[in-house]
Amino acid sequence: MGGWRQGLWRRAGPAVWASARRLIHTMPLVALAAVLAGGCSGYFPNNKAVYVLLDTSGTYARQIHKSQTIINYLLSVLNPGDTLAVARIDSSSFSESDIIAAVTFDSRPSRSNAEKRVFHDVVDKFVRSVKGSAYTDISGALLQAVTYLRSTQARQRYILIFSDMREELKAGETRDFDLRLDGIHVIALNVAKLNADSRHPQRYLRRLAEWKKRIETNGGTWQVLQDVGKLEEIFSLP
Repeated sequence: MGGWRQGLWRRAGPAVWASARRLIHTMPLVALAAVLAGGCSGYFPNNKAVYVLLDTSGTYARQIHKSQTIINYLLSVLNPGDTLAVARIDSSSFSESDIIAAVTFDSRPSRSNAEKRVFHDVVDKFVRSVKGSAYTDISGALLQAVTYLRSTQARQRYILIFSDMREELKAGETRDFDLRLDGIHVIALNVAKLNADSRHPQRYLRRLAEWKKRIETNGGTWQVLQDVGKLEEIFSLP
């Protein structure tokens, strides 16, 4: 083990990890998310809330393992009082059942480190067993993310989308609702080009331009990061 994992082990001890492993193997993911979501004590005036959306549709599901680097980085830089949630973009993402794990980190270092370890293992288990979805309801997932972020009352709020940003809905479904993204930063990561994009590059650019317009029209900020290393520039800010 290296980095933050070594620190977690030293401070929390084997007993904590043994309990964490028992939780992972005996509890459904959503139930575990509810346990992790227990509040933390203290006042955190610059706390952050980050909601990560993972696209599990079609061929993109085969890239989902790349998201672990991003999630591990977030676990290493988020502080007590900060919130982290990870959810899948499903066929109809309007349910809390799509949340893989969620936690507001406790003010006590030993408990916060234990929460990070459990979070890491839950996401790892999901990535190893993920099954692709037939459709990609990005709008529905965004709506769920906004609702969750507002409930945290965090000062800084982010939605990270790990997706090719191609929305595919079931026949007859529409997503023309307002998202109310005021104060929320939306960051698209690893926006892979589809096969059709290689033949028609303008489609890729048009797709990103349309999402940019929708996010900004609804009051949010939009950013595309192909180099995930640049996340450090964002989350190193106070």
